[in-house]
Amino acid sequence: MKLKELCRAAGIECPTEAADESIDQIVTDSKKTANGTLFVCIRGLHTDGHTYITDAVKNGCRCVLVEEGVSFACFPNVCYLIAKSTRHAAARLYHAWYGFPTEHLRMIGVTGTNGKTSVTYLLRAILEAAGFRCGLIGTVGCESLGKRLDVASPNRLANMTTPEPEELYRTLASMKEDGVEYVLMEVSSHALAMGRVDPIQFDVGIFTNLSPEHLDFHQTMEEYAAVKAQLFERSVLSVVNLDSPYAEVMQAAAAGRLLTCSQKWAADYVACSREPPTMKGISYDLRVQGQRLRIDCPIPCSFSVTNSMQAAIVALEFGVLPTTVQKALGAFCGVRGRMERVELNGEADFSVWIDYAHTPDALEKLLQSISQMRRNGGRLVVLFGCGGDRDTKKRPEMGRIASLYADFVVVTSDNCRREDPQRIIEDILSGMDPDTPRCVISDRAEAIRFAVRTARPSDVILLAGKGHEDYEIKGDQRIPFCEKTLVQEAYAKRIENLSDKKEKESDS
Repeated sequence: MKLKELCRAAGIECPTEAADESIDQIVTDSKKTANGTLFVCIRGLHTDGHTYITDAVKNGCRCVLVEEGVSFACFPNVCYLIAKSTRHAAARLYHAWYGFPTEHLRMIGVTGTNGKTSVTYLLRAILEAAGFRCGLIGTVGCESLGKRLDVASPNRLANMTTPEPEELYRTLASMKEDGVEYVLMEVSSHALAMGRVDPIQFDVGIFTNLSPEHLDFHQTMEEYAAVKAQLFERSVLSVVNLDSPYAEVMQAAAAGRLLTCSQKWAADYVACSREPPTMKGISYDLRVQGQRLRIDCPIPCSFSVTNSMQAAIVALEFGVLPTTVQKALGAFCGVRGRMERVELNGEADFSVWIDYAHTPDALEKLLQSISQMRRNGGRLVVLFGCGGDRDTKKRPEMGRIASLYADFVVVTSDNCRREDPQRIIEDILSGMDPDTPRCVISDRAEAIRFAVRTARPSDVILLAGKGHEDYEIKGDQRIPFCEKTLVQEAYAKRIENLSDKKEKESDS
């Protein structure tokens, strides 16, 4: 691709003498540079690409994009391009490199602290039921027409919601080639702040909610909200949940058509006549302009009302028949790691659920809902920890919430990374009511075995925090770790022990 074409797409001034230079690849890693490479210098949280220009030139690179105001090594016969922000420029460069794929796709972005994954999966279920071809990008992974796509991350330990530009636009180009029509995409605050989605005009932007998270990055809730609001500045249609105290920020940012929804307030779409959630799911009427549509969805917990409502709104606005919306939501089979029930062999007299809730708000809403669904005097047992090298302020708050709603708490680890797991646990315990029945088991696998082994009839056991993750991060290692398998193995051992006990009793 000609350098002048890339510069035009990224809004970068291109030197006349280099305009017709042919670029064979764009990279942000100096180790991948070679002759014909455009090396984009990114200033990261831990390293600065500008310090690797010498290495890139040694590899034969003769074209480098640097950031305005940053000092760098200067070599003769090297073309230096300058951008105000190389991060933001990189997204536009990769979008152009991969043939501007979003111009051929209908892009639906979902942002918020919680609920993004559920909304994208619910909406995909409806659109596919209506016969549309869909792609999915988010925390659980990327899929094109149901086919799993491999998306690499520069940090093998990261669980990235919105991929880096090189992977993002390569993935979107692959979806375009597959014949995808609609892309359901989770848009993180990091992606918005770092310009990963700058080239995209979204057909729809959806706001779920906002609660304290990533404040080690954004510093304040006001900054966090302002970054999230950027999605609605570039959306043709904005769908905003009025039940969030930050709804006004998103409404003010909406540049296109605006629709609101609520479980409590007057809005364009309202969820009314709600039945109390049960372990079998939720039921409510979706009201719009005097019309009502009955929604039944087999995903328990009250927050599923908002998630399913927002998915239904977008589908209806796209012209999907109300009966198709009803049938698709009624048949929805759930999302891996989102209020997912673990199947147990035999006649289990207790239940185990897995959920990704790893913020105070998500944990509180989840426990509030589950506490309303308990039956026959069973306990609500919650097992959770907090991630290491992340926002420490939420740890005591999550401890407080767990002790407020749960009958028994198992405090354990959750991706401790380089931090001492015992220190994390102490932070959690500092917020807990000392009178709350609890135990501390640092090893998460052993904690899960304990919870299953000591379960009582009608207990509801919630494993919170990891959700879909099938690994545990300790130090610099990403260790295979499947909670579902651990639960099922622990339950099989429990049955075996009960059987052995009965045999011994009968022999005696």
